[in-house]
Amino acid sequence: MQLYNSLSHKKEEFVPHEEGRVSMYTCGPTVYHYAHIGNLRSYIMEDVLEKYLRFVGYDVKRVMNITDVGHLTSDGDTGDDKMLKGAKREHKTVMEIAKFYTDAFFDDCKKLNIKTPDVVVPATTYIDEFIRVISSLMDKGYAYEAGGNIYFDTSKLEKYYVFNDFKEEDLAVGVREGVEEDENKRNKADFVLWFTKSKFDDQELKWDSPWGVGYPGWHIECSCISMKNLGEYLDIHCGGIDNAFPHHTNEIAQSEAYLGHKWCNYWFHVLHLNTNSGKMSKSSGEFLTVSLLEEKGYKPVVYRWFCLLSHYRKSLVFSWENLDNAVTSYNKLIERIAPLTQESSGDIDSAEFDRLRKSFTDALDNDINTSLAITAVYDVLKSKTSAATKLALLADFDKVLGLDLIANAKELAEQSAATVDDIPAEVLDLVEQRKEARKEKNFALADELRDRIAALGYEVKETRQGTEINKLS
Repeated sequence: MQLYNSLSHKKEEFVPHEEGRVSMYTCGPTVYHYAHIGNLRSYIMEDVLEKYLRFVGYDVKRVMNITDVGHLTSDGDTGDDKMLKGAKREHKTVMEIAKFYTDAFFDDCKKLNIKTPDVVVPATTYIDEFIRVISSLMDKGYAYEAGGNIYFDTSKLEKYYVFNDFKEEDLAVGVREGVEEDENKRNKADFVLWFTKSKFDDQELKWDSPWGVGYPGWHIECSCISMKNLGEYLDIHCGGIDNAFPHHTNEIAQSEAYLGHKWCNYWFHVLHLNTNSGKMSKSSGEFLTVSLLEEKGYKPVVYRWFCLLSHYRKSLVFSWENLDNAVTSYNKLIERIAPLTQESSGDIDSAEFDRLRKSFTDALDNDINTSLAITAVYDVLKSKTSAATKLALLADFDKVLGLDLIANAKELAEQSAATVDDIPAEVLDLVEQRKEARKEKNFALADELRDRIAALGYEVKETRQGTEINKLS
């Protein structure tokens, strides 16, 4: 299995630290608002990765945090706490906001067939662990106190900008409008491990610490939650590409300074979902959520399909037209599967099963190439193997793809059967005669039969999916 590693900027063979077992960490949501569908693209692709690792036999333990404190409105440790911002917006307590939007996030995940990670940890439940690790970093000389806050000292590292070769001047405070320099820092790249009341007196959630009453910075949360639950060696760390800097960069800095050795071997970053006007965010344009898609008549599984049609390392452009195209292609796929669910079971051709399954695994072994994996789905449908073999393969593939292929195909077939049951036998007989006439290229007879069907109150027409019969209004 080859995975693109953002740390090395190349595809690498995936070899876990412990044979047969995979430790996997996912950056979870900051639960101050609904997740938009751009956020959820990352979780969909991470879900495919996890399910595929299980599919090929790995014992996977996946951990995810819930950020309910510490994430400021600027990723560079400035501005208000996002949770406090959400609480002020809705006139609720921070913990009320956290519970509501955590529940909403997992509701969205369920609709999108995203598996809940094995371990989910709200940051507010690990305060003692944060304090313990920060204290160790101070003892080792990697952290310092200034202006009432605790900072990580990036000058102690041989290399800080690990994901890209940034130039320090390009990252200088002031390049982005509205970002104020923190004069307490010794170096521009230093980041906060612990805030005290000296900086945020109105912060609702605060805890006692050796450095005064305060709360943790955002970056320390993921390091501590991962190390506590997955140990000193992490196989795969996942997240959106916008987390690579500064969040994941800071995680590596503090984790490896604490541990004294390399921490995570593979970094899996999902690129942005863009609109025609740029990167999707909560602050620009229409706030696109799963609920909004449902209100507009779209099934959430179709959005998952839309995401899987593209590679996770390519930016994906969302538009209603593009989503409509995904609806059309998904529905056509289900229509092709539906007749298979009504055929007799028969025997599974093991040789064909293995051959077609290999095309699927080859696609996902190639850096989780979901678009090629979907091509493998169509190859199954085009093959001349038995219906039983096709259904077994589609059910197998869907353990990873999560597209409800068989369930939705069965539902469609049952709806079609119910419709046929309502059509008079005389009409069905004429439809069969018309099919035979068309096969024999007797189009004059086919037209005559069509007119007789219409006289009985029904319309018959040929579509790409087969013969369609509708009652005339």
